[in-house]
Amino acid sequence: MASSSSPRRSLFRPCIDLHGGQVKQIVGGTLLDDNPEALKTNFVASKSPAEFAQLYREHGLVGGHVIKLGSGNDEAAKEALAVWPGGLQIGGGINDKNAREWIDAGAGKVIVTSFLFPGGNFDVERLKAIATIVGHERIVVDVSCRKRDDKWLVAMNKWQDITDMEVCKDSLDLLSEYCSEFLVHAADVEGLCQGIDEELVKKLGEWVQIPTTYAGGAKDISDLDLVERLSNGKVDLTYGSSLDIFGGKLVKFDELVERNKRALSP
Repeated sequence: MASSSSPRRSLFRPCIDLHGGQVKQIVGGTLLDDNPEALKTNFVASKSPAEFAQLYREHGLVGGHVIKLGSGNDEAAKEALAVWPGGLQIGGGINDKNAREWIDAGAGKVIVTSFLFPGGNFDVERLKAIATIVGHERIVVDVSCRKRDDKWLVAMNKWQDITDMEVCKDSLDLLSEYCSEFLVHAADVEGLCQGIDEELVKKLGEWVQIPTTYAGGAKDISDLDLVERLSNGKVDLTYGSSLDIFGGKLVKFDELVERNKRALSP
């Protein structure tokens, strides 16, 4: 590991997005419950979720997120978690009734969003409840967001519904009292391979005090260096549709693995 005196390096964090029990890469803004025909899918994997989990385990890629996009994904998610107990995080429909079940199924952490916003309004008591059940160190709060005017607002329910929470220093400070990590999908650019939201990444670097992973728009391996520069190494990066293991032609998985090794070397 890098010495304590060295500045932190931004790392590549892997993902497994599940839709209909399969690993897919989807354009985030097209996940509409009331119009399923609008769904735009960039990639459907022939490999199982468990095979992706094994790949990440073999390369020591800790803290990847498994996201269940809708129903019909529980079995696939549990198969992935069983391959690498403690090595992956699980999100999608997590609440106070099932959080412990997912930890027991092998998740290192649970990722929670929609449960915290009944009717679109943040309820800190719900976050406290999950923290009491599994411990704050096992909670990732997903503050995936969409930009409205000059603000980023948390979006829930597969990024369809805007909540009353602005992503800003005050809200992140509050949330970090009850969780150990943030996950931030920039839903407006998710799956488009047109570049990251540089302004959001820069702000996250200024605001966050706990580990944070950004996802959305990454299209080149140099984006990892860009995120590192913009966030001062405080934000990690997930690649999706641009990555060769997800059918992309812009970024090679093996190169990201090597980049992580260099970043973590003394």
